[in-house]
Amino acid sequence: MTAEVESPPDPAPAADAAARRSRGRGRGVLVHATQAAVLVAVLGGWQVLVQGDQHAIVLYGLPSGIWDRLRSWVAEGTAIGSLGSQIWTTLEEALIGFAIGTAAGIVCGIALGRIRFLSDVFGPFIKVLNAIPRIVLGSVFVLAFGLGLESKILLVIVLVFFGVFFNAFQGTREVDRTFIANASILGASRWQVTRQVVLPSAFTWIIASLHVSFGFALIGAIVGEFLGGYAGLGVLIKNAQGTFDASGVWASMVIMGVVALIAEWLITRLERRLLRWRPAQLTGPEL
Repeated sequence: MTAEVESPPDPAPAADAAARRSRGRGRGVLVHATQAAVLVAVLGGWQVLVQGDQHAIVLYGLPSGIWDRLRSWVAEGTAIGSLGSQIWTTLEEALIGFAIGTAAGIVCGIALGRIRFLSDVFGPFIKVLNAIPRIVLGSVFVLAFGLGLESKILLVIVLVFFGVFFNAFQGTREVDRTFIANASILGASRWQVTRQVVLPSAFTWIIASLHVSFGFALIGAIVGEFLGGYAGLGVLIKNAQGTFDASGVWASMVIMGVVALIAEWLITRLERRLLRWRPAQLTGPEL
């Protein structure tokens, strides 16, 4: 018998993968460098155009003044307490309201998406409530529940609920009916179909809504504090506005932006973990 000689493995796939990783790293460096250049250009232009004009400084502030305000808040605290306690107050309101609003939005969205009778009955009420300006509800909540956490959390819940609800509802309606029919034919109950077919299929819509909803949660907490509160970033903004302290207003907004970026990063990590089954998305100039 003639011994078969094994051919060496083809190095082409490994080389292609290494080339793709190298291009990805190069593109990442270019993106971050461009972002840094844009940030430097904006802040530098702001500093150059405004400094020397006291009237403009009062109205618009300066990047250097914002940095000084942040340093003084970190080192000495704010007029209403330490900076950490203000951030935590706003975060507590936003996180509690975000969790409750997300859970309620998912449950109600899937329920109304699966049960047409509920959709027909409650659909008009939800649309009317969604049309009410949130600032009005915020004022009502402050009057009814006072200046504590409750009024802010309720406003956050309202802001988060509708975004998650409509995505969950639409995601439920978009599920392939063939999958539902096949599961029913195989003997799955209505609850099993909802849990094992509908919910995974709608999860892409639900996760997508979370990226926007957490921003709404922060907005709700800030607006609630601005309307009436004892502590939080919204109170810092209100106090800074009342004393014409543009640097204080911008410093609070910078803190909000950092918190939002961290939350976006965490939600993206959660999305990748929960949706690992999803096919890789297309990238490149063809989009």
